[in-house]
Order: sequence, then structure tokens, then C-alpha cells
Amino acid sequence: MRLRIKTKIALGFLFIFSLILINGGMGYYYLNHLAGAAEAIIRDNYQSLQYCRNMSGDLDDYLDARQGSLDRFNQALQEEEHDITETGEGELAGELRSLFDQLKVGGPGNALITSMRRIIYKINHLNMQAILRKNNQARETANSALITLEITTTLSFLIGFTFLINFPGYIGNPVIELTESIKAIAGHNYSKRLHFNSRDEFGELAAAFNAMASRLDEYEHSNLAKINFEKKRIETLVDIMKDAIIGLDEGSHILFANALALSLLNMESGKLIGSYAPDVAMHNDLLHRILQPADTGQLLKIYSGGRESYFTREVLSVLISEEPDDHGLPVNAGQVIILKNITRFQELDMARTNFIATISHELKTPISSIKMSLKLLEDQRVGNLNGEQHELVGQLREDSERLLDITRELLDLAQVETGNMQLHCQPTHPSRIMAHATHALIVQIQQKDIKLETICGPEVSEVMADPEKTAWVLVNFLSNAIRHSPEFSRIIMEAVNRNGEVLFSVQDFGKGIDPQYRERIFEKFFRVPGSPEGYSGTGLGLAISREFIMAQGGKIWVESESGSGSKFFFSLPGLPVKSNGKNG
Repeated sequence: MRLRIKTKIALGFLFIFSLILINGGMGYYYLNHLAGAAEAIIRDNYQSLQYCRNMSGDLDDYLDARQGSLDRFNQALQEEEHDITETGEGELAGELRSLFDQLKVGGPGNALITSMRRIIYKINHLNMQAILRKNNQARETANSALITLEITTTLSFLIGFTFLINFPGYIGNPVIELTESIKAIAGHNYSKRLHFNSRDEFGELAAAFNAMASRLDEYEHSNLAKINFEKKRIETLVDIMKDAIIGLDEGSHILFANALALSLLNMESGKLIGSYAPDVAMHNDLLHRILQPADTGQLLKIYSGGRESYFTREVLSVLISEEPDDHGLPVNAGQVIILKNITRFQELDMARTNFIATISHELKTPISSIKMSLKLLEDQRVGNLNGEQHELVGQLREDSERLLDITRELLDLAQVETGNMQLHCQPTHPSRIMAHATHALIVQIQQKDIKLETICGPEVSEVMADPEKTAWVLVNFLSNAIRHSPEFSRIIMEAVNRNGEVLFSVQDFGKGIDPQYRERIFEKFFRVPGSPEGYSGTGLGLAISREFIMAQGGKIWVESESGSGSKFFFSLPGLPVKSNGKNG
């Protein structure tokens, strides 16, 4: 039969309560018994002694001839006759009654009085002996009760003390052991087990805990095996990748590096893995360059395999939680640095650039010759053209102009990519650059009835820039704005001072640029889908503009919302304002 803990606790307290009742009951019994014995002595013997004393006094009064003495004696004798409690006391009382009757009939006699005194003494002595005997019995009863109470009290104390010592441990020790076991499980010690032999709730708890620990142990081993397998698979995949990969933890310690990364760094795995990256970088120039903060796409020229190779560096942050920490920063578990070998693409790009430069240069001369021939055809001195011939010549002239523009842009791009771009920087006021751009596009502005607002005050600083190439960028911005603006709209061209720079901007109110195309707007050969009908640009204008501005130490960007127009910006460092020499 299984007893529940609740039942055991109830039985334990019932047992203690029973001990208290037993001790209390025995004490009550013995105290009541002693009280009864004392009451019996008073009731049975002490009153007889009192009667005997009264009768002796009455005899003395009789001898002194005091009135009423015999009546009082008779009254005391009657009370004694009704209080016969001891053996022989009744016979003595009968004899005393007989002598008293003789005394009343025959008158006083010394012999008769003496006999009566002797009988009263015997009754008194008999009751005194009874009192002594009962007192001894009461004392024995008290001693027996004391011994019994001492024994029961001692047993109760021992049993209660044992219960007090053991029972809290019976409840508390399993709880303590369970707490320690839970802490062990929390510390991934899944071999911990509970051993409770009881068949109560603690036994069931131990069985359930052991089953849980066993399942966790199985899960841990199976999960650990799976994790180790996945780790080895990831290490293998990382090692066979054609890109150099280096992994760092949140403390900048190197966690892993594949074979290609070790080859580039010219280091062994044992000396690199687990080391503090900045310490290793102090003795390894390549790792020092890799760890330097720089643009992700910056090219690294590395001498490897007996030749110069080009790599791009990509840094990926490992975020273990999307929620920010207490400082509002993302919870970062480290970084993965990827070096991609783009040597072949770099060589192809250089070959393409040289090819474009050569072809563009070679095409420029025949295109110019075609334009000259078309101009001669239109000269009336050569001959008159009919309407269809004149239209064909006009189309040929437009095509040749377009080819010549493409050739110029390709030559500019080739100069930028080969590093042969020539800048002729000089102090220039922004108003001159804006005036040049406006003059170049005045015809297109008038054809679409566009209102051009030019904002450039005299307080705007001069810039150290190449006027021709900077104006080319502004022309490109302005021509795009005209192309994407409806008729009778307006365009705002502005130049202002801002934080030591001069900020140029061109704003149109056309349909704007969709967000998915905004980041690619400055890429080479990229054209936004849905360009105006009839526009056949090369997609190089904004890419060349970015190179022109960045070569002069400036920045270029765009702000646009779909349906709300676009605003293109570029900034150039401003020159200090010259003092006019006058006192304020």
C-alpha cells in the first residue's frame, strides 16, 4: 500500500497528538485518583476523628454537670454510627451506644465513664491507623503515577524528538537533492540521477526526473553528434571554396581560415587559429590590410602564385539576435571576411577598357568625316536635294551625332578607368558652371516650355574644380531632368554653401525613380526601365559623372520618391571667402 506524503504528514501529526493525549489522560487519571483518595480520607476517617473528639469533650462537660452535654454526646454518637468505614468500627460504636444507654439510666460512674473513654480512644485509634494506611497507599499511588508519567513523558519526548529530527529531513532532503540535480541538469550534466526509495510522490518525482534526464542525455548526445557532423561538413565546404574565408569571433579571435586564406597569409593553421587577430596583424602585412576598416568592395592587390592578383574584400557580420542589446546595438557574434579573386575579371576589364579606348579613338575620325560629307551634301553649291533626300541626310546627321556622342562618352570612360583622366582644376564660381550648363541646353528647355529656376547667390563660395568636366556633370543632370519632365513644368538648379562645401543640385518634378533602381542609378550601362520614348542613351552618363566628381574630391547622390520627381546632388570642397580688406 502506497501512502501519499499528505497522508504521512497527517499520520505523523496524529501520532504526536496521540502522545499528547496519552500523557494528558494518564496525568488526569492519576491526579483524579489521588484527589479521590484524599477526599475519602477526609470523608471516611477525618470526620470520625472529629466525632470522637466531640464525644470526649461532651463527657468532660457531663462530669462538670453542664447542661445539654448528653444530648450533644448522643448527636455525635449518631453521626459516628452513620460514618462506619473501617472494620470493627461498627462493633465499637455499638458498645459505646450500650454504655451511653447505661449512663443515662444509672447516672454517672467512674468505671462507666472510663470504659466509654477507652472505646472512644479505640475508634479514634482505628481511624488514625486507617488514615496512615490510606496515606501510604496514596503515596504509593503518587510514586507509581510519577514513575509512569516519567516513563511515558520520556518516551514521548524521545519519539517526538526523533520525529522532529527525521521528519523535516524526510521532506527537505529530497527537495534539496532535487534542487542540486536541477542545477546539474542546467549545467548540461545529464548523467545526474535521483535515487528515492520511497513509493510516495518523491518516488514518482525521482522516476519522472530520471526519465527526463535520460531523454535529455540522449538528445544531447544525438544533437552533439549532429552538431559535430554539421561542423565538419561546414568546415569542409569552407575549406574547398575558391574564395579565401576568415572567421572572427566577437572578441576578434580567429575561429577558422580555409586553405586558400592560409596560403595567401603564408601561415600555418596551428599558428593562426585561436590567435588574437590584431596581434597576428602586427607581423603580417596582408592580415593588417584585411582588418583595416575600408569599403567592402575595395580592391586588394596581393602577390600570390608568382603573380599579382586582385581580390575584393567582403565583411559579413554574424548577428545572433534581431533584438538590440541594452545599448541599442545589434547582438554581434563575430565577422566573416571573404576575399574573392577577381584577377581574371580585372584583366578582362582592362582589356575591355583598352579595346573601347582604341575603337572609340578609331571611330572618331571616320564619324567626323561622315559629318563633313553630310554637311557638303547639304551645301547647295554641290547640288539641290529633294525632300526625301533632305530628310535622309537629316537622319544620317542625327545618327552620326549620336555615334559621336557615344564615342566621346566611351573615350571619357576609358580615360577614367585607365587613370589617364586629365583634370584642369582652377578656382571657379558655381554661377559660371551653371551658366555654361544652361547655355548648352537652352534649346531643349525652350522646346518643352520648361521653366528653369537657377538659384545661386553671390555669397556662394568658389570651388577648386575643372570647369569643363564639372559643367559636363551638371549638363548631364539637367538633360536627364528635361528628358523626364513633362511640358510646361519646372526644374530647379541650385548651388548653396553647406558645411564648408558647395552643394549643387538639379530637381525635376517628373515621375521619379523606383526604390529598386535608386541604388543602381550610377552603375555603368544601367538604364532605368520605362525611360521616355525616343531616348537611346548609353547608360554611361551618370557613371562618368560620378567618376568626374569623385576625382575632384567630391560626393554625388540622388534623392527620389516614385511619383514625386528626383533631385540629383553633387558637392565639391569650397574655397575660403577672400577678404575685401575693409574694416567692419
